[in-house]
Amino acid sequence: MEKVKQKPLLVIRDYLFISIGVLLYALAWTVFIIPHHLVGGGVTGISAIVQYVTGFNMSYTMFFINAVLLLIALRVLGVAFGARTVYAIIFSSLAFRFLPGLIPEEFIRQFALENGKMLSVIFGGALSGLGCSLAITHGGSTGGTDIVALMVNKFYNISTGTVLIILDIVIIACTLLIPSDAGWGSRFANVIYGYIACGVFSYSLDIFMTGQKQSVQMLVFSENYQKIADRIALEENRGVSVLNVQGWHTKQDKKMLLVVVRKTEMNKVLSLIKSEDKQAFVSVGSVQGVYGEGFEMIKK
Repeated sequence: MEKVKQKPLLVIRDYLFISIGVLLYALAWTVFIIPHHLVGGGVTGISAIVQYVTGFNMSYTMFFINAVLLLIALRVLGVAFGARTVYAIIFSSLAFRFLPGLIPEEFIRQFALENGKMLSVIFGGALSGLGCSLAITHGGSTGGTDIVALMVNKFYNISTGTVLIILDIVIIACTLLIPSDAGWGSRFANVIYGYIACGVFSYSLDIFMTGQKQSVQMLVFSENYQKIADRIALEENRGVSVLNVQGWHTKQDKKMLLVVVRKTEMNKVLSLIKSEDKQAFVSVGSVQGVYGEGFEMIKK
């Protein structure tokens, strides 16, 4: 019953973080990428190319392409994913449509244009990676190739960032085929800047997303192991294993608790242990991957 009451609040929280993520993603492009007439990856990159060539506002192109990809994703990723992503796609289209008019041109000129393309692609890539990770980790997506990446990640152990960078390499390379008055040297330079932005984006995306999934293994030695185990199971909803061990110095049989939790939950568990036994001995170690109920699922 308690979980049912909390569910609406969790849904509201998810949509709030999706909104923040989409705004950060749109802000990165509006301030750092588009003013330099650079091209990043994904549907946003395709839409930027269309805008540079035809003048057609990129927000409309994004919406049309994302709508088609979303219809495909609904069958693969489920209706729950679709609801959040429909919201993210509409919200991102609106953000790309109206956000440029809300940011002073003087600010963009001083912050992005006057400081060069390199600074812009680094900041833009990192900020868009953060925004995309916020949307994905809360059940949504900024749309576009994110949807393709999530569909691949659903069935294979290939990171979302890796899929995105492969798609982005192809999309950015296609900009060389667009007729332009700029010389080939300038066009090749813009492609390289696009690759740098995508590299920073992919790296940031993986860092931010895996940071949410990092886990630790805790070994707890305490005379009050029963109370500690009960509280971890009830309050933190994490499994606890009780192992028989022997202290070599005392030659006495003792009990040891084995607990695996998310890194973000570690401090709560440590505080819980301390409240039950200030003299408890605790060993904490990072683990490479945890698969099973409450953690990641094993994929083909």
